[in-house]
Amino acid sequence: MALLNFKKREQPGAPPPVNAEVEALLEGYSIEVMPRTAEKVEDFRDLLPDGTRVYIAHIEGTPIEDMVATARRLALAGYPVMPHFPARIIKDRATLADWIARYQGEAGVDQALCLAGGVSAPHGEFDSSMQMLETGEFDRAGFKRLHVAGHPEGNRDIDPDGGWLNVDAALRWKQEFSMRTDAEMAIATQFAFEAGPIIKWADSLRDAGITLPIHIGIAGPAKLQTLIKFAIACGVGPSLKVLQKRAMDVTKLLLPYEPTEVLTELAAHKAAHRDFNVTNVHFFPLGGIKTNAAWAIEHGGAAGKPANAS
Repeated sequence: MALLNFKKREQPGAPPPVNAEVEALLEGYSIEVMPRTAEKVEDFRDLLPDGTRVYIAHIEGTPIEDMVATARRLALAGYPVMPHFPARIIKDRATLADWIARYQGEAGVDQALCLAGGVSAPHGEFDSSMQMLETGEFDRAGFKRLHVAGHPEGNRDIDPDGGWLNVDAALRWKQEFSMRTDAEMAIATQFAFEAGPIIKWADSLRDAGITLPIHIGIAGPAKLQTLIKFAIACGVGPSLKVLQKRAMDVTKLLLPYEPTEVLTELAAHKAAHRDFNVTNVHFFPLGGIKTNAAWAIEHGGAAGKPANAS
Protein backbone atom coordinates (compact mmCIF):
# COMPACT_ATOMS: atom_id res chain seq x y z
CA MET A 1 0.00 0.00 0.00
CA ALA A 2 2.88 2.38 0.68
CA LEU A 3 3.62 2.44 -3.04
CA LEU A 4 0.47 4.47 -3.53
CA ASN A 5 2.28 7.41 -1.92
CA PHE A 6 4.63 7.75 -4.88
CA LYS A 7 4.22 9.34 -8.30
CA LYS A 8 6.31 8.51 -11.32
CA ARG A 9 8.11 11.40 -13.01
CA GLU A 10 7.06 12.20 -16.55
CA GLN A 11 10.38 13.67 -17.74
CA PRO A 12 12.84 11.46 -19.59
CA GLY A 13 15.91 10.51 -17.54
CA ALA A 14 13.99 11.38 -14.39
CA PRO A 15 15.24 10.80 -10.83
CA PRO A 16 13.55 8.25 -8.53
CA PRO A 17 9.78 8.54 -7.94
CA VAL A 18 8.51 11.44 -5.86
CA ASN A 19 6.62 10.89 -2.61
CA ALA A 20 3.24 12.45 -3.38
CA GLU A 21 2.64 13.42 0.25
CA VAL A 22 5.96 15.27 0.41
CA GLU A 23 5.25 16.94 -2.92
CA ALA A 24 1.92 18.17 -1.54
CA LEU A 25 3.59 19.56 1.57
CA LEU A 26 6.24 21.31 -0.54
CA GLU A 27 3.61 23.14 -2.60
CA GLY A 28 4.09 26.83 -1.94
CA TYR A 29 7.38 26.37 -0.12
CA SER A 30 9.54 29.41 0.63
CA ILE A 31 13.27 29.90 1.03
CA GLU A 32 15.56 32.36 2.77
CA VAL A 33 18.53 34.31 1.42
CA MET A 34 20.84 37.06 2.60
CA PRO A 35 22.27 39.81 0.39
CA ARG A 36 25.75 38.24 0.45
CA THR A 37 24.42 34.80 -0.52
CA ALA A 38 22.10 36.24 -3.15
CA GLU A 39 25.08 37.89 -4.83
CA LYS A 40 26.42 34.44 -5.67
CA VAL A 41 23.31 33.52 -7.66
CA GLU A 42 23.46 34.58 -11.28
CA ASP A 43 19.78 34.01 -12.03
CA PHE A 44 17.26 32.90 -9.41
CA ARG A 45 14.99 31.68 -12.17
CA ASP A 46 17.47 28.87 -12.81
CA LEU A 47 16.88 27.67 -9.24
CA LEU A 48 13.42 28.55 -8.00
CA PRO A 49 9.93 27.84 -9.35
CA ASP A 50 7.66 30.72 -10.32
CA GLY A 51 5.94 32.30 -7.34
CA THR A 52 8.39 31.06 -4.70
CA ARG A 53 8.30 33.40 -1.72
CA VAL A 54 11.83 34.51 -0.87
CA TYR A 55 12.58 35.81 2.60
CA ILE A 56 15.57 38.12 2.99
CA ALA A 57 17.27 37.69 6.35
CA HIS A 58 18.46 40.95 7.89
CA ILE A 59 21.59 40.26 9.90
CA GLU A 60 22.82 42.98 12.26
CA GLY A 61 25.21 45.27 10.42
CA THR A 62 23.73 44.72 6.96
CA PRO A 63 22.98 48.13 5.39
CA ILE A 64 19.34 48.67 4.51
CA GLU A 65 20.52 49.67 1.03
CA ASP A 66 21.84 46.13 0.47
CA MET A 67 18.58 44.64 1.72
CA VAL A 68 16.46 46.79 -0.58
CA ALA A 69 18.72 46.14 -3.58
CA THR A 70 18.36 42.38 -3.04
CA ALA A 71 14.60 42.74 -2.70
CA ARG A 72 14.43 44.74 -5.93
CA ARG A 73 16.47 42.18 -7.82
CA LEU A 74 14.23 39.33 -6.68
CA ALA A 75 11.06 41.28 -7.37
CA LEU A 76 12.23 42.09 -10.90
CA ALA A 77 12.78 38.36 -11.42
CA GLY A 78 9.14 37.83 -10.52
CA TYR A 79 9.41 36.54 -6.97
CA PRO A 80 7.30 37.72 -4.02
CA VAL A 81 9.75 39.08 -1.46
CA MET A 82 9.40 38.98 2.32
CA PRO A 83 12.19 40.89 4.09
CA HIS A 84 12.90 40.46 7.78
CA PHE A 85 12.07 43.37 10.06
CA PRO A 86 14.09 42.64 13.24
CA ALA A 87 12.62 44.93 15.89
CA ARG A 88 15.72 45.16 18.07
CA ILE A 89 17.97 46.57 15.34
CA ILE A 90 15.40 49.18 14.21
CA LYS A 91 16.17 52.42 16.00
CA ASP A 92 12.72 53.97 16.15
CA ARG A 93 9.37 54.36 14.48
CA ALA A 94 10.73 56.80 11.90
CA THR A 95 13.36 54.25 10.87
CA LEU A 96 10.68 51.57 10.58
CA ALA A 97 8.56 53.82 8.37
CA ASP A 98 11.61 54.62 6.24
CA TRP A 99 12.46 50.95 5.72
CA ILE A 100 8.88 50.15 4.77
CA ALA A 101 8.81 53.06 2.31
CA ARG A 102 12.11 52.01 0.72
CA TYR A 103 11.05 48.41 0.26
CA GLN A 104 7.70 49.46 -1.09
CA GLY A 105 8.92 52.25 -3.35
CA GLU A 106 12.00 50.55 -4.78
CA ALA A 107 10.95 46.89 -4.84
CA GLY A 108 7.15 46.83 -4.58
CA VAL A 109 7.31 44.83 -1.33
CA ASP A 110 4.01 44.38 0.49
CA GLN A 111 4.86 41.65 3.02
CA ALA A 112 7.18 41.26 6.00
CA LEU A 113 8.46 38.82 8.58
CA CYS A 114 8.27 40.63 11.91
CA LEU A 115 10.54 39.27 14.61
CA ALA A 116 12.48 40.45 17.63
CA GLY A 117 15.85 39.76 16.03
CA GLY A 118 18.95 37.96 17.18
CA VAL A 119 20.55 40.70 19.27
CA SER A 120 20.31 40.73 23.05
CA ALA A 121 20.03 44.50 23.58
CA PRO A 122 17.67 46.71 21.54
CA HIS A 123 19.30 49.41 19.43
CA GLY A 124 16.36 51.71 20.05
CA GLU A 125 12.77 51.81 21.16
CA PHE A 126 11.64 48.34 19.98
CA ASP A 127 12.29 45.26 22.09
CA SER A 128 9.76 42.96 20.40
CA SER A 129 7.88 42.47 17.16
CA MET A 130 4.66 43.22 19.04
CA GLN A 131 5.78 46.78 19.77
CA MET A 132 6.66 47.19 16.11
CA LEU A 133 3.32 45.82 14.91
CA GLU A 134 1.43 48.10 17.30
CA THR A 135 2.79 51.21 15.55
CA GLY A 136 0.40 50.54 12.68
CA GLU A 137 3.09 51.39 10.12
CA PHE A 138 2.61 48.15 8.16
CA ASP A 139 -1.13 48.68 8.05
CA ARG A 140 -0.73 52.29 6.91
CA ALA A 141 1.54 51.13 4.09
CA GLY A 142 -1.00 48.54 3.01
CA PHE A 143 1.18 45.49 3.61
CA LYS A 144 -0.92 42.47 2.63
CA ARG A 145 0.90 39.73 4.50
CA LEU A 146 2.65 39.72 7.87
CA HIS A 147 4.43 36.69 9.25
CA VAL A 148 5.60 36.34 12.84
CA ALA A 149 8.17 34.08 14.45
CA GLY A 150 7.47 30.73 16.05
CA HIS A 151 9.70 28.39 18.06
CA PRO A 152 8.69 24.71 18.03
CA GLU A 153 11.33 23.92 20.66
CA GLY A 154 11.09 27.11 22.70
CA ASN A 155 13.44 30.08 22.80
CA ARG A 156 15.77 30.75 25.70
CA ASP A 157 16.16 34.39 24.65
CA ILE A 158 12.46 34.78 25.49
CA ASP A 159 12.10 32.11 28.19
CA PRO A 160 15.53 31.75 29.86
CA ASP A 161 14.27 28.89 32.04
CA GLY A 162 13.55 26.79 28.96
CA GLY A 163 9.79 27.01 29.43
CA TRP A 164 7.02 28.27 27.19
CA LEU A 165 5.31 31.00 29.22
CA ASN A 166 6.52 34.04 27.30
CA VAL A 167 6.60 32.52 23.81
CA ASP A 168 3.06 31.21 24.24
CA ALA A 169 1.86 34.60 25.52
CA ALA A 170 3.46 36.29 22.51
CA LEU A 171 1.69 33.95 20.09
CA ARG A 172 -1.64 34.52 21.82
CA TRP A 173 -1.11 38.27 21.38
CA LYS A 174 -0.27 37.78 17.70
CA GLN A 175 -3.36 35.61 17.23
CA GLU A 176 -5.47 38.41 18.70
CA PHE A 177 -3.65 40.98 16.56
CA SER A 178 -4.47 38.94 13.45
CA MET A 179 -8.16 39.34 14.24
CA ARG A 180 -7.90 43.13 14.04
CA THR A 181 -5.80 43.52 10.92
CA ASP A 182 -6.58 43.04 7.25
CA ALA A 183 -3.19 41.47 6.57
CA GLU A 184 -2.89 37.73 6.10
CA MET A 185 -0.82 36.37 8.96
CA ALA A 186 1.12 33.17 9.55
CA ILE A 187 3.80 31.79 11.85
CA ALA A 188 7.22 31.18 10.29
CA THR A 189 9.33 29.03 12.58
CA GLN A 190 12.89 28.34 13.57
CA PHE A 191 14.21 25.16 11.96
CA ALA A 192 13.94 21.78 13.67
CA PHE A 193 15.13 18.30 12.73
CA GLU A 194 12.55 15.99 14.26
CA ALA A 195 8.88 15.62 13.35
CA GLY A 196 7.61 14.55 16.77
CA PRO A 197 8.30 17.81 18.64
CA ILE A 198 6.97 19.82 15.69
CA ILE A 199 3.68 17.89 15.64
CA LYS A 200 3.29 18.15 19.43
CA TRP A 201 3.93 21.90 19.36
CA ALA A 202 1.60 22.58 16.43
CA ASP A 203 -1.20 20.57 18.05
CA SER A 204 -0.71 22.44 21.33
CA LEU A 205 -1.16 25.77 19.55
CA ARG A 206 -4.37 24.61 17.91
CA ASP A 207 -5.66 23.33 21.24
CA ALA A 208 -4.89 26.75 22.77
CA GLY A 209 -6.96 28.49 20.09
CA ILE A 210 -3.99 29.77 18.08
CA THR A 211 -5.09 29.10 14.53
CA LEU A 212 -2.50 31.02 12.52
CA PRO A 213 -1.12 28.80 9.73
CA ILE A 214 2.35 27.45 10.46
CA HIS A 215 5.15 27.66 7.88
CA ILE A 216 7.56 25.18 9.39
CA GLY A 217 11.27 25.96 9.26
CA ILE A 218 13.36 23.16 7.76
CA ALA A 219 17.13 23.14 7.32
CA GLY A 220 18.10 22.30 3.77
CA PRO A 221 20.80 19.79 2.83
CA ALA A 222 24.18 20.58 4.38
CA LYS A 223 27.27 19.07 5.94
CA LEU A 224 26.52 17.69 9.39
CA GLN A 225 29.14 19.88 11.05
CA THR A 226 27.57 22.97 9.47
CA LEU A 227 24.12 22.08 10.75
CA ILE A 228 25.31 21.37 14.28
CA LYS A 229 27.10 24.74 14.36
CA PHE A 230 23.98 26.62 13.21
CA ALA A 231 21.68 24.61 15.45
CA ILE A 232 23.69 25.47 18.56
CA ALA A 233 24.00 29.14 17.53
CA CYS A 234 20.25 29.40 16.90
CA GLY A 235 19.21 27.66 20.09
CA VAL A 236 17.61 24.62 18.47
CA GLY A 237 16.60 22.36 21.34
CA PRO A 238 15.47 18.75 21.68
CA SER A 239 15.76 17.75 18.04
CA LEU A 240 19.47 18.63 18.05
CA LYS A 241 19.94 15.10 19.36
CA VAL A 242 19.00 13.84 15.90
CA LEU A 243 22.14 15.46 14.51
CA GLN A 244 24.27 14.40 17.47
CA LYS A 245 23.17 10.79 17.07
CA ARG A 246 24.00 10.94 13.38
CA ALA A 247 27.44 12.39 14.18
CA MET A 248 28.16 9.32 16.33
CA ASP A 249 27.56 7.01 13.36
CA VAL A 250 30.83 6.93 11.42
CA THR A 251 29.00 5.58 8.36
CA LYS A 252 26.95 8.78 8.22
CA LEU A 253 29.37 11.35 9.60
CA LEU A 254 30.75 12.40 6.23
CA LEU A 255 27.45 12.17 4.36
CA PRO A 256 25.44 15.41 3.89
CA TYR A 257 22.27 15.75 5.93
CA GLU A 258 19.04 15.90 3.95
CA PRO A 259 15.60 16.75 5.41
CA THR A 260 13.94 13.74 3.79
CA GLU A 261 13.01 11.96 7.01
CA VAL A 262 11.50 14.89 8.88
CA LEU A 263 9.50 16.05 5.85
CA THR A 264 8.29 12.54 5.04
CA GLU A 265 6.98 12.15 8.59
CA LEU A 266 5.35 15.58 8.61
CA ALA A 267 3.80 14.97 5.19
CA ALA A 268 2.40 11.60 6.26
CA HIS A 269 0.95 13.15 9.41
CA LYS A 270 -0.65 15.94 7.40
CA ALA A 271 -2.13 13.44 4.93
CA ALA A 272 -3.67 11.53 7.83
CA HIS A 273 -4.79 14.64 9.77
CA ARG A 274 -6.28 17.20 7.41
CA ASP A 275 -6.66 19.75 10.22
CA PHE A 276 -2.91 19.73 10.91
CA ASN A 277 -1.98 23.40 11.04
CA VAL A 278 1.45 23.12 9.37
CA THR A 279 0.51 24.42 5.94
CA ASN A 280 3.85 25.28 4.29
CA VAL A 281 7.56 24.56 4.41
CA HIS A 282 10.13 27.33 4.81
CA PHE A 283 13.69 26.34 3.92
CA PHE A 284 16.85 27.60 5.60
CA PRO A 285 19.50 26.85 2.93
CA LEU A 286 22.34 26.30 5.38
CA GLY A 287 24.26 24.23 2.85
CA GLY A 288 23.76 26.76 0.06
CA ILE A 289 20.73 27.96 -1.87
CA LYS A 290 21.64 26.04 -5.03
CA THR A 291 21.87 22.76 -3.13
CA ASN A 292 18.61 23.43 -1.29
CA ALA A 293 16.74 24.50 -4.43
CA ALA A 294 17.90 21.40 -6.30
CA TRP A 295 16.77 19.17 -3.43
CA ALA A 296 13.32 20.80 -3.34
CA ILE A 297 12.88 20.38 -7.08
CA GLU A 298 14.02 16.75 -6.96
CA HIS A 299 11.38 16.06 -4.31
CA GLY A 300 8.55 17.67 -6.23
CA GLY A 301 8.58 21.27 -5.02
CA ALA A 302 6.39 23.30 -7.42
CA ALA A 303 6.00 20.23 -9.63
CA GLY A 304 9.75 19.76 -9.79
CA LYS A 305 11.08 22.49 -12.03
CA PRO A 306 12.57 25.99 -11.76
CA ALA A 307 11.06 28.99 -13.51
CA ASN A 308 13.52 28.89 -16.44
CA ALA A 309 12.48 25.31 -17.16
CA SER A 310 8.85 26.36 -17.75
